[in-house]
Amino acid sequence: MYIDDIPTGNLKYGYTTGACATAATLASLTGLITGHVPGSVKIILPNKKEALFQIENALISGNYAESSVIKDGGDDPDVTTGLHIYSTVSFISQDKIIVDGGQGVGRVTLEGLPVKPGNAAINPVPMRMIRKIIIDTLAQYGITSGIKAVISVPGGENVALKTYNPKLGIMGGISILGTTGIVTPFSSSSWKASIALSMRVAMKNNTKTFIFTTGGRSDSEAKKIYGNYGEENFIEIGDFIGFSLKRAMDYGVERIFVVGMPGKMSKLAAGNMNLHSSESKIDLKMLSEIAEECNMGEYIKDRIGHANTVSQVMEIINFNGEFMNIMRKKIISVLSEYTKNRIEIEVNIIENKYK
Repeated sequence: MYIDDIPTGNLKYGYTTGACATAATLASLTGLITGHVPGSVKIILPNKKEALFQIENALISGNYAESSVIKDGGDDPDVTTGLHIYSTVSFISQDKIIVDGGQGVGRVTLEGLPVKPGNAAINPVPMRMIRKIIIDTLAQYGITSGIKAVISVPGGENVALKTYNPKLGIMGGISILGTTGIVTPFSSSSWKASIALSMRVAMKNNTKTFIFTTGGRSDSEAKKIYGNYGEENFIEIGDFIGFSLKRAMDYGVERIFVVGMPGKMSKLAAGNMNLHSSESKIDLKMLSEIAEECNMGEYIKDRIGHANTVSQVMEIINFNGEFMNIMRKKIISVLSEYTKNRIEIEVNIIENKYK
């Protein structure tokens, strides 16, 4: 998907690591050729828009030049924001262009990714962007020499631990990513892409069972419950249960455990396939009906019907076992119908602790 125009509004858009690496490469190569690294450069993004980047840490020494761009993800909660994306460029004797990863850029170790094992985790679109900027700049100055560009990200090793990279078999650093050059704030499409990619990589390595979790806390609790499974089995799907199940069916997944907190799980019991607050609401009537099925009495039903949150409902019922079992059965029924019984489904609702 390409963005025709950078949207305007209250949220600030940013630039991808791929765009930053391309801009740093242009600055470094210009410095290598002319003897002066520019203070800023403009590049054309894949969406055909022009973007201006400020250049940091310029250095020319002997046969190489390097510079960096500070990654700015805008208002997206991007763990790579603030990192320096470096490009070190040098002339080489071979008549070719080599683009590789250095410190803080991961190496691919598993099949199933768009980059083959053994290569630096520089995705195809950023790779094309970097190579094109090198080709165009060499042509501009009439240079025919071969070029090597090494993209590095100091601190990328630690930041990568907060991403899906270790689970995907990308070791030692972050990935250089981006298809449009633009980071869209709070992008649901990027989350969905991570879900699909995680499943695809795991399936390539003979994983047939997944534990879907709806958030960070449920993910942590699920790893305690299902500790005999490897990291690749766990996928934090957030609100995207419907999307995740569709991809699971596409990939031939055999078994799924769905683990979540009561709020989102109650939405799932009511038949919602997108659990975001903008897409689905808490169904207190359904929860009251479960209480009635448990013979909890009119007083409890009335309190549930007037509750403000599902957390409050859980306090009212004290996480009653029969109540939670009925909710689990409802979820299994909803998911089994959605998947046409093609996947074995199990459900675990994480208990809130009230003091």
